[in-house]
Amino acid sequence: MFLITIVIIITMDEDASLVNALAATATEYGVTPLEVMASMPGIDFVRAIFDGKLPAPPIMQTIEPFGSTAEPGVVVMYSVPGFRHYNPIGSVHGGYAATLLDSAMGLAVHTALPAGTGYTTLEFKVSFIKGMTEDIGPVRTEGRTLSVGRRAATAEARITDAKGRLLAHATTTCLVFEIPKGT
Repeated sequence: MFLITIVIIITMDEDASLVNALAATATEYGVTPLEVMASMPGIDFVRAIFDGKLPAPPIMQTIEPFGSTAEPGVVVMYSVPGFRHYNPIGSVHGGYAATLLDSAMGLAVHTALPAGTGYTTLEFKVSFIKGMTEDIGPVRTEGRTLSVGRRAATAEARITDAKGRLLAHATTTCLVFEIPKGT
C-alpha cells in the first residue's frame, strides 16, 4: 500500500511538499555493527535497511530516499532534490546526484553478495546529462550490477525524472572481500 501511494504521488502530484513529508518520516539513522552485517546475505541486509529493521546509513539523511526496493543485483530509490541541495550557481549540486548514484550502485552490489562478504568502492564515473532544480520533483535512481566476482564487482546507475528523462548516469568498480571472522 505504501509503495502504491508513493507512485500515485509521483505521477499525479507536482507539489513535492507531500513527497518531502513522506520522505522525512521517522527514519532511524546509524551504522549497523559489522558482525550483524556479516551474518546476513547482502540482499537481506539491504532489504532490512529499506524496511526500517536496521538503521539507514547516516549519508541517507542528505538525500532522504523513499520507496526503496531491492532485488538481487538491482536497487531502486526515489528522492526529491530541494533547495538544501543547491550549489552557488542556483541548481542542485552534482554531489547530490553522485551520492544517489554511488549509493544505488554500491547497494546493488551488496544485494548480490553472500553473508560474510563486504565491498568498497574503488572508483566511479558520473556523467551529468541534465541539470536539476527543486522544481523537478521526485527523481528515480536505479542501480544495477553488471558483474559480481569473488574480488571485484561492477555496476551502473541512472537517475531519471518523473517523465523518464535521463538526468545522470554512472558506472563503478568495487573491491569485494571476505569480512574477517570475529570483527
